[in-house]
Amino acid sequence: MNNEFRHGRAALVGVAESDLGQVGEGFSAMDLMAQGVYRALEDCGISIKDVDGLFCATSQSRLAGLALAEYLNLPQAYLDSSSTGGSSFMGHLVRAEAAIAAGLCNVAVVAYGSTQRSQGRNNTSKPEWNPYETPFKPFLPPTAYALAAARHMHQFGTTREQLAEVAVAARKWAQLNPKAAQREDLSISDVLQSKMISYPLTIRDCCLVSDGGGALVLTTPSRARHCKKPAVYLLGSGHCTTHHTISSMPDLVTTGAQISGAKAFSQSGLTTSEVDVVGVYDAFTINTILFLEDLGFCKKGEGGDFVSNGNIAPGGTLPVNTNGGGLSYCHPGMYGIFLLIEAVRQLRGECEQRQINHANVALVHGNGGVLSSQHTVLLGGSATL
Repeated sequence: MNNEFRHGRAALVGVAESDLGQVGEGFSAMDLMAQGVYRALEDCGISIKDVDGLFCATSQSRLAGLALAEYLNLPQAYLDSSSTGGSSFMGHLVRAEAAIAAGLCNVAVVAYGSTQRSQGRNNTSKPEWNPYETPFKPFLPPTAYALAAARHMHQFGTTREQLAEVAVAARKWAQLNPKAAQREDLSISDVLQSKMISYPLTIRDCCLVSDGGGALVLTTPSRARHCKKPAVYLLGSGHCTTHHTISSMPDLVTTGAQISGAKAFSQSGLTTSEVDVVGVYDAFTINTILFLEDLGFCKKGEGGDFVSNGNIAPGGTLPVNTNGGGLSYCHPGMYGIFLLIEAVRQLRGECEQRQINHANVALVHGNGGVLSSQHTVLLGGSATL
């Protein structure tokens, strides 16, 4: 496929979060979606009346696209509400770009919203009945990720201290982000001594449970030139689904990120050495280690060493999850859209204390299900086209 044809077909021009944390009674997922949409439109200076494409997903609405179209009063908007869990929004970004290039819409929004904290959910999501897993009463999703973590420790000698390094690095980034939910000091000892959830993962190895939402705005390159802020472009993408349930995962220590990342890099013509800032879906500390390995930033089995000694924290050699990640910033259940929001802000130079100097290329990696659906995208400013 011709890279020149793919690049620059649509521009990412607006991003925003909704209110985060615990928004309180009376708010719905659609309220937070719409709040994010209006804020993202304000970010780029486009009117809701000009939106003719809606891409969204949430676990709290069976027909999310229909609900959002009704809420925003956009009855003729092109709709896509397909869901692959937390990686949904990388797929929406890719399909929104394709829809704009094909003339199916001219201004597309990608949106998410969730009130899982206000509705009283704990660290688990309600699992579907599975005859191969449910009789064993797994505590999902932590049990699934704990399996991967335990296997990585057994196979490669990864330690609990190395897992804790991921949480500590995320917290140090969160301390530079005024919007982050958790900004208190966190040490490796704090992580290890916190409540055990599913061995070897403690509560500090697990993501936050919060309310929140957000949105992205894409439009044509010609219209992007008249928006408030510099445009960001999709340079490459790749997706891979290896399984649905964790008992069917082909290899607990190798994810589909190996394939999705290779596709994204091939399509973009870039290498890991050209990536300035990284966002990976850190629902659990083992995720960051697995994805950095599978995306090619270090060799398989060396992720524990790679994240040690502050290497992915502020001042390290690879900036990872600069907003504080799902571990310390927010995690309303399907976290992928927040990775995209942070990447755009880094590429536009808007991140103040946590800003990475000369950030030109961002890698964003989404994870859906229980290490099931992997979607990698590479983003860059106009100079990278």
